[in-house]
Amino acid sequence: MAVFIEKGEAPLSIRQATKRGMAHVAAELSRAGARKGDEELLRVIPHAELPARLVEVIKALGHVSYAAYAMAWEADNLTNGAHNLFNHQLVAFRRAQARLASYRLADGRPKIMADRQVVDDLGNPVLDTVTGAPVVETYTLQPAIAPLSAEIDIAVIDEATGEPTGMQTVPNPQVTRDDAERAAAAAVIAATPPEVVSFASAQSPAGQLD
Repeated sequence: MAVFIEKGEAPLSIRQATKRGMAHVAAELSRAGARKGDEELLRVIPHAELPARLVEVIKALGHVSYAAYAMAWEADNLTNGAHNLFNHQLVAFRRAQARLASYRLADGRPKIMADRQVVDDLGNPVLDTVTGAPVVETYTLQPAIAPLSAEIDIAVIDEATGEPTGMQTVPNPQVTRDDAERAAAAAVIAATPPEVVSFASAQSPAGQLD
């Protein structure tokens, strides 16, 4: 066995992790000279009663017995499981960060302007014909988005006739859903282990959280 799941990798499902672990065990046994069906024999036959061929397999695995090999396998498997859990938490943390990075629908988003130097078709700076200074233009870096109303009016429909009978003010479902998703994302971040948070920070540009 080996530690085959490292921190920062794509998380695996239980089935994927199990299949990968079984493949590693099969490959190790094969390299040690084991044949098909030998693993079952190694599990059930006491070490003192193993035929010479299987004793050589144990030696090739680098252990004094199959039980010792299995214990090492279990230790590595615990590490693989811990790393896989870490990777699931890391993905959830980054998704939650991305969700909170988007603007709140009830707040809207402000317009942001920025300056940039004007260049010609060849990519050369355009200079002012009088001062010789670079020509700068202002452009919209981020367009404004108006906030959504916390409440909306909907028609009240008579169940018997199917005809509208008036209007009713209700919470805006878009705002309600947005706030619920943001609260869920905040809860994920709050529950993320510090080790995962530190790892995500170190992987981000300039060591900053996304």
